[in-house]
Amino acid sequence: MIRLPKGIVDEIAAQANAEAPNEACGYLAGTDGTVRQRYPMTNVDASPDHFALDPKEQFAVLKRAREAGLTLLAVYHSHPETPARMSDEDIRLANDPNTIYLIHSLLDGGTKGFTVDRDKTVMEVPVEVFE
Repeated sequence: MIRLPKGIVDEIAAQANAEAPNEACGYLAGTDGTVRQRYPMTNVDASPDHFALDPKEQFAVLKRAREAGLTLLAVYHSHPETPARMSDEDIRLANDPNTIYLIHSLLDGGTKGFTVDRDKTVMEVPVEVFE
């Protein structure tokens, strides 16, 4: 399970709306399965169908999170026109079975989490949103 403050879900939704029609993306970091910090990042592919993170931003964000005593919990991105589900492209590009892939849908406002194992099997992860 991953726990998300409602304020961070709202920030992800705002970023997704601002970057539409392209996918928005970033990292979520925290402790003990609870997100404490959102790190918005650049979708260097500027695409409505997939995202790619800037490696320099990735290293900078990981350093900032570690300095704050946080652990990377999830990679998030938006789906501007489809539900919050792992697309074939998302599954193909998922390369860390220990990471939660969080998707926010602009179509229906849903936010869901997933893991993808090395065999590319997708498992939904419960997302608890709290005030």
